[in-house]
Amino acid sequence: MEKELEISEVYLVQHVHDLGDETEDVKVIGIYSTEKNANIAVARLSDLPGFDKARNGFSIDRYCLDEDNWIEGYITREL
Repeated sequence: MEKELEISEVYLVQHVHDLGDETEDVKVIGIYSTEKNANIAVARLSDLPGFDKARNGFSIDRYCLDEDNWIEGYITREL
């Protein structure tokens, strides 16, 4: 019988590139089971075209499973 992994948190890797006109280009790179794997992904992608000129755009955020991460309402602004 296979042993099931008990994962209670995941790591979201994103890359944000500021386009200079108050807009951002956000890329979801992936969701990883450990912070180590998330860091390995960032290292693997850092030398690729585009990412190599914006290495500081990577972020790693930890999320607990089965928990709300946005607990307030929201408003929109007219463009």
